[in-house]
Amino acid sequence: MQKLNHILNSIHALRIAGNPDKIELSGLTIDSRKVKMGDLFIAIRGTATDGHQHISSAIEAGAVAIVCEQLPEVLQENVCYVQVANSAIAAGWIAAAYYGNPSAAMKVVGITGTNGKTTIATLLYQLFKKLGFTCGLISTVKNYIGDEEEPSTHTTPDALQIQKLLSKMHQKGCAYVFMEVSSHAIHQHRIAGIQFTGGVFSNITHDHLDYHQTFDAYIKAKKAFFDELPNTAFALTNLDDKRGKVMLQNTQAKTYTYSLKNPADFKGKIFENNLTGLVMLVDDVETHFRMIGTFNAYNLLAVYGVATLLQQEKTEVLAILSNLTGARGRFQICYSKNENILGIVDYAHTPDALINVTGAINQIRKNGQLLISVVGCGGDRDKEKRPLMAEVAATHSDKLILTSDNPRSEDPEQILDEMEAGLTAVLKRKCLRISDRKEAIKTACMLAQKGDIILIAGKGHETWQEIKGEKFPFDDYAILEESFELLNK
Repeated sequence: MQKLNHILNSIHALRIAGNPDKIELSGLTIDSRKVKMGDLFIAIRGTATDGHQHISSAIEAGAVAIVCEQLPEVLQENVCYVQVANSAIAAGWIAAAYYGNPSAAMKVVGITGTNGKTTIATLLYQLFKKLGFTCGLISTVKNYIGDEEEPSTHTTPDALQIQKLLSKMHQKGCAYVFMEVSSHAIHQHRIAGIQFTGGVFSNITHDHLDYHQTFDAYIKAKKAFFDELPNTAFALTNLDDKRGKVMLQNTQAKTYTYSLKNPADFKGKIFENNLTGLVMLVDDVETHFRMIGTFNAYNLLAVYGVATLLQQEKTEVLAILSNLTGARGRFQICYSKNENILGIVDYAHTPDALINVTGAINQIRKNGQLLISVVGCGGDRDKEKRPLMAEVAATHSDKLILTSDNPRSEDPEQILDEMEAGLTAVLKRKCLRISDRKEAIKTACMLAQKGDIILIAGKGHETWQEIKGEKFPFDDYAILEESFELLNK
């Protein structure tokens, strides 16, 4: 239980109607359907619904306090109303105060960018665990409190969930927390109230325009994370991304850079890039890494930079990093041993991510090895990238199978039509359409000859497929393994 007047010290209230001094809160919620007796209900204007429309039902369910941007015309007795300028921002700070400001007691590092967030966050979590620390991870794939797994539903949870999660991490003795910070979370102020020790920018490319509408708005959302970092934090950016410097223009944090191409605070150089991994020079130390591809060279360099900024010993960091393999569904390799076919499952769901993955494969494959790619696009999401995804996949593959991703409410065949619109007559000749994703994966395996490489892109770590509002069990890696077993018989 927390006293309301104590919680309100964390925010600037425009007006308070009622007496907060005697109210003790049993909980916080932004969902009126989850209100319990004694709760504080925070009315947030969302993209789909406006919490202000549900204030009366929240009070009927037992809410004793309301935080809102606009007070109701009729105020109920025995309820305290708190008017604020922005409920979403207030929610983060209220939740932080309610849970005892857990982020202030730990070192929290946020990673943002279009690609690489999950890999960088996961590698940092794995690295610091092996360095002997108890750590937390908040990511698209999984959340971890120490060794304990927590379910993950969003790249970044809502403001109340995240503070509750951080509180659990603090209680379990976590010294470090590594978290993905999505553009949606930044724009919706879900990270308000978190005291970050550092922030990392990986890269930015065409994505989430269904939400942000313009690329400029998407860039500004990412940049806002760094704009809010305090002068006690560090900000580490990818100097080789043309917007890397832009991210740091207005930050108060201490700024650092990493690069493969330019002089930087953390400099890397690739010596070898093949199926056995990367050989890189990192700050004049030659190291062999098990991870593959130039994009992973950047991810590893970012992780090394963060670890160094967090005062870890460089030689030990590189020794541990050399044996790590990253996150599930990120360039995850599966072999068909009898047929000598290499399968790769990757989350690549943007044109740039697909260029990175196919580029990495094309750099390491030998003459005569064909690349067969299986690619889809999600329904109810950015439609502009659909023809681009197909064009990239077809251009950089020898054979392409267009298939479903998560069609959601859309007709899968219509999505494939929009993807196929990006293909020239020449590219169409190397393309098949199989809307059933399982059949598409099986077909790719049947088409592959000895030594060939199969890329299954788009869903990565996901273990479900969303069709017409329902989620069905579906795991690209498991289906690839199953298809390989059939080949081996």
